Amino acid sequence: MNPFRWSFRAQFLTGFALCVALLGFAFYSQYQLGLNPCPLCTFQRGAFLLLAVVFLIGGLHSPKGVGGRGAYGGLALVASALGLAVAGRHVWLQHLPADKVPACGPDLAYMMEAFPFADVLRKVFTGSGECAVVDWTFLGLSMPEWSLAWFLALLAWALFAAFRRRKLQA
Repeated sequence: MNPFRWSFRAQFLTGFALCVALLGFAFYSQYQLGLNPCPLCTFQRGAFLLLAVVFLIGGLHSPKGVGGRGAYGGLALVASALGLAVAGRHVWLQHLPADKVPACGPDLAYMMEAFPFADVLRKVFTGSGECAVVDWTFLGLSMPEWSLAWFLALLAWALFAAFRRRKLQA
C-alpha cells in the first residue's frame, strides 16, 4: 500500500512511530554502545520528543478540515525547525577546524543546576569541544548529520500529510 495515499491519521501516527524509533536508537546508543550525549544531542532528543508529541496528538485527533490539519502541520514545522537549528549547529561544530573548536565545558545536568535557563541555552548553542567529537558514523554521516536528515524528512512528511489534497468521502 502506498504510504502517500494513507489517511492523515495513519501518516501522523507513522511520523510518531518514526520519532519513537529514533529516540529508541538514541537511548540504545547511550546505554548499550556507551555513547554519552553532549548537550546539543540532548536538545536534539528534546526536539524529536516534541515532534513525536505533535505527531501523536495530530494522529489521535485526526481533524477533517484543512485548517485543523494545517495547524498540526504548522506545529510540526516549529518542532522540526527547532531540531534543524540544533542539529545544524551541531554539524557546523563538527566541521570546524581543530584549532577553532571551543573548549569543553560542563555537562548539561551541571549547567541546569548552576545557571539560569537563558545562560544554559547560550552556553549550549555556543557549543563545546565534546560536541565537535565524531564518535559514531553510519554510511559516512555522523549522528547529528543523520538527525538533520531525519528532521528534514519528518518535516516534509508532516507538511505533505497536512497540506495534500484529499478526495471528498461520499
